[in-house]
Amino acid sequence: MSKNADLLTAQIKGAAGDAPVRAGLILGSGLGHIADSVDGVAIPYEDLAGFPHAGVSGHNPKLVIGDLEGVRVAVFGGRSHYYENGKPDTMRLPLEVLRNLGADTMIATNAAGSMRPDMPTGSIMCLSDHINFSGLNPLIGETTDARFVPMKDAYDPDLRAGLRAAADATGTDMADGVYAWYSGPSFETPAEIRAIRMLGADAVGMSTVPEVILARFLGLKAAAISTITNMAAGLSDEAISHEHTKAMAPIGAAKLEAILRRFLSELA
Repeated sequence: MSKNADLLTAQIKGAAGDAPVRAGLILGSGLGHIADSVDGVAIPYEDLAGFPHAGVSGHNPKLVIGDLEGVRVAVFGGRSHYYENGKPDTMRLPLEVLRNLGADTMIATNAAGSMRPDMPTGSIMCLSDHINFSGLNPLIGETTDARFVPMKDAYDPDLRAGLRAAADATGTDMADGVYAWYSGPSFETPAEIRAIRMLGADAVGMSTVPEVILARFLGLKAAAISTITNMAAGLSDEAISHEHTKAMAPIGAAKLEAILRRFLSELA
């Protein structure tokens, strides 16, 4: 862990207490309101030296430490993306802090475009695997042999089974599928969508994959859920835009929140 992560961990424990965190949640576009449901202490990212600036509208850039459904969590109300600063490891420091706080689990959420007719806008998808179509990697520059991270079962089977059980218990439809990461910020072309459909992708987005790679590097178990905010380019008449993403995100967010709450209550 970096020296800065140790300093930030001490600062956060000074504000929120020493009790260890069980799990970390990273919230995507339109999902930042979940941070406000936590019974705990909120710290703006700007007060945490070295934390990335989450500058995308629809994110809620604060770290909240506290209880959600009986589990002590660290909720990242927003993330920084590669396309904001050209750094694929932009979320490394927050995840180092999460590990320092005692967590062994990271669950990421995101907004994504669907490539499946049976997974329309408003659906949610639990990631079973990913395709790093960007070719970028947050571990480039890491000098230790720990950089050679195996990515089989990167999306932890036990966590996925727990999320599936939570979906079934709440009567929530949740698909499973492969997520493809493009760097953004421009949306994908119809030709790019056709290409990754042939490669086996079910949804596409601009986040999550770097965080999952970093989580595995840091020894955290990882899982992720997408809220489907649009059909991918060329697959519908939707006018794809970030405003559309923010408008559609709450539809899937309600389903996702129900699953997360049930999953955490079972974890408790």
